[in-house]
Amino acid sequence: MLQIKLFEAQHEEDLEEEVNDFLSRLHESKFIEIKYQVSMAIDEDTEDFESLYSFSAMVLYRV
Repeated sequence: MLQIKLFEAQHEEDLEEEVNDFLSRLHESKFIEIKYQVSMAIDEDTEDFESLYSFSAMVLYRV
């Protein structure tokens, strides 16, 4: 059976740590693929129009 695990973080280092932790507990033969995405938005409510980032990854694996 196939499953996915979703991860999201505001900093890429946090995402990297979460995904690596998950992968360290997943047997290599169960791993299939990782999809990675970065989204950005502008917070217009702040004085300097702060940029907000969302780093996400989806790991596809076999159970």
